[in-house]
Amino acid sequence: MPSIEVPSPVSLRRRAIWAGAWNALSLLASQVLRLGGNLIMARLLLPEMFGVMVIATTVSVLLHLLSDVGLRQNIIQSPRGDDPDFLNTAWTVQILRGFTLFAMTLLLALASWLAQLANLWPADSTYAAPELPLVLAITGVSAIIYGLQSTKMDIAVRTLQHKRVVLVDLASQVVGLVVMLVIGYFTRSIWSLVAAGLAGALTGTVLGHLAMSGPRNRLRWDRTALAELVVFGRWILVSSIVGVLAMYGDRMWFGASMSAAELGVYSIAVLILGSIQTGLMKVVGMVALPAFSEATRSGDTERLKALYHRARLLVDLLMLFAMGGFLTASPLLIDWMYDERYAGAGTMLAILSLSFFTLRYTLAHQVWIALGLTKYQAMDNIIRLVALWGGLPLLLAIGGVKYAIWGVALHSFPTLVLIVYVNCKLDMFNLKRELVVLPMIALGALCGVLLTDFFNWL
Repeated sequence: MPSIEVPSPVSLRRRAIWAGAWNALSLLASQVLRLGGNLIMARLLLPEMFGVMVIATTVSVLLHLLSDVGLRQNIIQSPRGDDPDFLNTAWTVQILRGFTLFAMTLLLALASWLAQLANLWPADSTYAAPELPLVLAITGVSAIIYGLQSTKMDIAVRTLQHKRVVLVDLASQVVGLVVMLVIGYFTRSIWSLVAAGLAGALTGTVLGHLAMSGPRNRLRWDRTALAELVVFGRWILVSSIVGVLAMYGDRMWFGASMSAAELGVYSIAVLILGSIQTGLMKVVGMVALPAFSEATRSGDTERLKALYHRARLLVDLLMLFAMGGFLTASPLLIDWMYDERYAGAGTMLAILSLSFFTLRYTLAHQVWIALGLTKYQAMDNIIRLVALWGGLPLLLAIGGVKYAIWGVALHSFPTLVLIVYVNCKLDMFNLKRELVVLPMIALGALCGVLLTDFFNWL
């Protein structure tokens, strides 16, 4: 079958700049909506509700990532990424995966309910919250909705045509926010958070089919396409399985170690930190990966290196400055944004901000994927998993949650050994470039101190 024709500007650089601009706009608007909604809901709901929702969301994301075979990454990276047979086969696999995830969520909800009947959890733990099983079951419907998302979105990302992708994402967030605020205002219940997630997912999926240009998706089962999806996705799957356990292991351990209220406070620190982490990962996944992949497909390794180093400089300056700022200004930020019930999130956020140091190497992961070296990303996540799951139980036993939060913040640092090794192997490591950006940490910390002193003086 002929390839799908997607009009695009001639210059990769121009497309990357415009894609970056649209995603920067999306990131800013998205975080304003997300944090603004959280600020309002923190005044409408009890901290315990956020704690329960953290577990439900974590389970949903865990199942999603535990079965992730990199369909979008494969479409972006593959020479067949614009072939209708390839796209429709990927869409069919995606739908089957969505229904499978929903069934698994229902089984976990049933297991949660049975565990509560058997009193397997401490009475004051989040896992013992009576609302949790039903919240889990209903939240799982989102897996079916996301499974029906159109591959038109992936094609737009592949070709760096991001305007409509950004608008669809923002529209889904606005709908979810409105649903959350309206139901939250009238019910003051956790179901406002559940309904918001489902409404946002449904809006994004419907608009992806109706508002994006390109042929409609159809069910298809092309064996050659499936073979490529399997070959590319096997390391992505391994990476996702261990990566999700590393990324969300803290909430899994703290769900049994914290009360729902304590976990709700912790979720505020994670929300603020996660908004930046998610934003960065979204931008590099939707801008850097397509640009790196196009340079790789053209066989121009020098162009790939130049793209990587330019992007790294910008990301390093932003992330290291943010790290320094959060280290010193987090308590002020929490005091300013939330009431006294969430004051403990300030210290947690300051400690967790140390993770920005390694977060900036997300760009290296995208280079590895563009080159088809997905095994290295899997190895990176294995190191994180071992560090987190080996360190957290020990730290919880020695000093409780206070010590364990340090383990969460620092568990990704051992991956630096692998990153340096692989980038040296690819001739993409430059020690001078690594060192010259480090003063941004001190600059950010100084700005945080000055900002805190200024507001205290007022």
